[in-house]
Amino acid sequence: MNLIALASAPVIIILVYVYIRDKYEREPLGLLFKALLAGALTVIPVLLVNSQIEPFKDNFTGLFQTAYVAFIVAAVVEEAFKFLALYLIIWRNKEFNEKFDGIVYAVFISLGFALVENIFYVNKFGETTGYMRALTAVPAHALFGVAMGYYFALAKFSKGRNGYYLLMALAMPVLLHGVYDFLLMAHMNIFLLIFVPFIFYLWKAGYKKMKILSDNSRFKKDIS
Repeated sequence: MNLIALASAPVIIILVYVYIRDKYEREPLGLLFKALLAGALTVIPVLLVNSQIEPFKDNFTGLFQTAYVAFIVAAVVEEAFKFLALYLIIWRNKEFNEKFDGIVYAVFISLGFALVENIFYVNKFGETTGYMRALTAVPAHALFGVAMGYYFALAKFSKGRNGYYLLMALAMPVLLHGVYDFLLMAHMNIFLLIFVPFIFYLWKAGYKKMKILSDNSRFKKDIS
């Protein structure tokens, strides 16, 4: 299989799924493409910032060094730029008119980043890596996006606690992303054993968040 197609396929599948799940009032394709492109472009500032902060890992050893790379170099930097892109694109956009939209746009931005990252890894490490990442890293990026979009939507539409929910929209995907990377980067059997149930937790929690916001769509009554 062509490596570019292999790297792109899981991203496209998840994007289509999320688009279809937005069943009560789907978002304009032009704005969704803008979100996807913005996510892809976040790779540039992420690489620039990482080139400056990654050398500081040498100040740590063992699991502390692993935690620094997983939570700071990877999770904080990547999720912060995704969050910034999400905020700039849709916070004041008229199309952001119900809670589920937060998840849709956050996932599209996250998968824009994941697409570029996946193409790089698959081209560098080959087909086996592509199949592994299709089942792990790509869905994980989407689920980090679900967490971000969920709290981002609550910040937009809930009365009060807006600051708290905005903080959670960044903090929760950072936490999930950091734990995900740490469990893999530690290269210890105990953490690898935790990794599988953690993936199941990501899926279960992500699906639950999507269902909650979908079931409470303001457009649901107009269709039913």
